[in-house]
Amino acid sequence: MVEIIGVRFKEGSKVYYFDPDGKKLEQDALVIVETARGIECGTVVIANKEVEDDKVIYPLKKLIRIATKEDIEKIEQNRAKEKNAFKVCQEKIVVHELPMNLVDVEYTFDNSKILFYFTADGRLDFRSLVKDLASVFHTRIEMRQIGVRDEAKMLGGIGICGRPFCCKQFLENFQPVSIKMAKEQGLSLSPVKISGTCGRLMCCLQYEQDVYTDLLKKTPKIGAIVNTPDGKGVVTEINIISGNIKVHLDKSPEGICHLYKVEQVKTLKDAQIRVDKKELEELKGLE
Repeated sequence: MVEIIGVRFKEGSKVYYFDPDGKKLEQDALVIVETARGIECGTVVIANKEVEDDKVIYPLKKLIRIATKEDIEKIEQNRAKEKNAFKVCQEKIVVHELPMNLVDVEYTFDNSKILFYFTADGRLDFRSLVKDLASVFHTRIEMRQIGVRDEAKMLGGIGICGRPFCCKQFLENFQPVSIKMAKEQGLSLSPVKISGTCGRLMCCLQYEQDVYTDLLKKTPKIGAIVNTPDGKGVVTEINIISGNIKVHLDKSPEGICHLYKVEQVKTLKDAQIRVDKKELEELKGLE
């Protein structure tokens, strides 16, 4: 076992482990640590805790210090510098006529580097822009092209559910999301209903999928042949969450369906949930 503290550098970002170096730290404490990018200031989100050795990536960097008043002032100064750098970079992008959208600017704590995050369609030659920015700021310049999901995570916002973006709040990493997940969850395949503000499939489809996969094992699919208390029939509609299914009985007049609970029916021949090629072609840009 090894004692660690968990530090996060941005809201909703990955948590990194550090050696507390014998100090006791509480959640929300600001600390100065060494990272692959240099000296950084982060927020403690996991107070002193012992974890198993195999959960730690060695060598485990030690805490440098708890942030001082001077460190906090420097962070505030960096935030002000970032606003200015954002404005300057936007002006330079126009001058160099580059088809890119600047998303965010970040100064490292020690000012050894400025990172510019942007989105663009395809790859860009921004070498002249980097030289121009370096001549203005006299420090290392790094341009990072990000995707639309990363842009949404950085900027934040309110989703169609009325809550802040999941990616901004708690999703540390993006996982693959597919059209099949939306189909299995019984959602309309309208792009407006299954895509987030970023224009890609909603991330919640992925982390809710395990629940639906488990429920689908117990629920006959649309088109399945089932036996009900009133006889044999074909499933025409399902509500996976409520466990309600509608069945058109063989003996019923055309168009009349009966409502049952999943527990009331027995599957004789199940159907499959498929996404046809036409649907995939129409929605492939969302994945």
